Amino acid sequence: MQWTLVIPLKPLVLAKSRLSGAAGEGLRPSLALAFAQDTVAAAAACPAVLDVVVVTDDGLAGRELAELGARIVPDAPGAGLNAALAHGAAAARAARACAPVAALNADLPALRSTELARVLAAAALFPRAFLPDAAGIGTTLLSALPGTELLPAFGGESRARHAASGAAELGLAGVDSVRRDVDTGDDLRAALALGVGPRTAAAAARLLIAD
Repeated sequence: MQWTLVIPLKPLVLAKSRLSGAAGEGLRPSLALAFAQDTVAAAAACPAVLDVVVVTDDGLAGRELAELGARIVPDAPGAGLNAALAHGAAAARAARACAPVAALNADLPALRSTELARVLAAAALFPRAFLPDAAGIGTTLLSALPGTELLPAFGGESRARHAASGAAELGLAGVDSVRRDVDTGDDLRAALALGVGPRTAAAAARLLIAD
């Protein structure tokens, strides 16, 4: 089974606002872009992934991520994260009606293709499934098999909402890179400890130099 991944990305000037204290307004947008680039690159390299759809209205991010093989879909709803994900899933299924789809966070800079493949293989056993984030509060991946609506409920305590909606929780060990999203300086340090992709490593090096 090969999946279409749907990755949402805010305009870079708005993305990762909680990193402002650690990165400053000058470096924060470049970090957000680097996270997305490393996430898309790792996702595209995963043998379980057929294609990657990025939902964004950011021109620079769209160009950079398209160069990595992503299909860029404008955020036509303009109504927040979950509306963007539902729109991206609809666009994916318009192209491939029988596609299994999975929503994936754009801020997984330590993402490993092999670990993502394990998560998707486990998700294939359920009509809908989700992977909680490293904090055990949010969600980093939500999947839906063909014929099943994605029904995204990301943001805040989304782990509880996705469980309440009937999605199966994936209790996998050894997939830390798929669970490690980055919202804060502490999150970034944890991702760096796991080992991030080259673009995030370069952006983080600039951050350290700036500090």
